[in-house]
Amino acid sequence: MSLSDTGPSEPIERPDTEQHRSLEEVLEGAPAGTGAPGDATTEQLMSSAIGGWRGLIDSSLPGAVFVLAYLVSGSQLRPAIWAAVGAGVLIAVFRLVRRESLRQVVSGFLGIAFAAWLASRTGKAENFYLPGLLTNAGYGVALAVSCVVGHPLLGYGVGAATGDVTGWRAVPEQRRAYALATWFFVALFLCRIVIEVPLYLAGQVGALGIMKLVLGWPLFAAAAFLAYRVISKARAEAPVPVAMPVEDEVEPTIE
Repeated sequence: MSLSDTGPSEPIERPDTEQHRSLEEVLEGAPAGTGAPGDATTEQLMSSAIGGWRGLIDSSLPGAVFVLAYLVSGSQLRPAIWAAVGAGVLIAVFRLVRRESLRQVVSGFLGIAFAAWLASRTGKAENFYLPGLLTNAGYGVALAVSCVVGHPLLGYGVGAATGDVTGWRAVPEQRRAYALATWFFVALFLCRIVIEVPLYLAGQVGALGIMKLVLGWPLFAAAAFLAYRVISKARAEAPVPVAMPVEDEVEPTIE
């Protein structure tokens, strides 16, 4: 039988492991994916699930400005508050110029404004960092509970970015990977709470501000890197099975 007897060739679907390129391929200059569902690298999906680097830096800058102004001014609360609010205004303006989501602009500035109001209202500089401590505690508890009940939130976050929120749950390897990755972030938030809360209770504003920076993006980078490694490995070795369309059966007619 000749090759022409086999009929026209059908397009071959690329496996999921080819659709999601590795970090090494991206660094070597291969196309990096658009970030759209079905065409996103693991890095882009992680960014969609846990936030990008720019947001992390933006959220850390006002706190850094606050503690710097507080120390330079000789532990004066008012200059530190105005410096932090000013930094928040600059970040909001920068985001508006870049035409980013107005919701992100407003929520980011309101968070800074509330922290500044709380510190001013209570007269305690350490209360500028209290909302952040409570947020870290809330995130840590929510992520830990999600792992304990078998529904790690990081999996749903990455799943939402791919356009398939629950498909990963059909793959045991991916379920375990997302659970482990989520635990990495639980450890991050727990580490922050264990170190920063005693400094807050002792009123050590300078030390608290410095530790906020040290435990900010460096610790986040470590957790994100570990999460990326386990998630990308699971997605490459055990991709979500592609559902095949079911053809309608034609019932024979009786003449």
